[in-house]
Amino acid sequence: MDLRAVVGRNVKRLREAQGLPQDELAHRAGIHVTYLSGVENGHRNITLNVLERIAGALGVTEAELVRR
Repeated sequence: MDLRAVVGRNVKRLREAQGLPQDELAHRAGIHVTYLSGVENGHRNITLNVLERIAGALGVTEAELVRR
């Protein structure tokens, strides 16, 4: 499976488990909601900086977002 898809699934799963809408997570991570949508759909090739910001906004480690 493509790593972008893995990250996207993990972000979406963790976001939904916390009851966060996309716009709230995007705000917390300092990214645009359409960018976050692209991440969750596996269409965005994100930087490590953005990975770090999303992980921080979710309160998880970066490793949790890339775990297959």
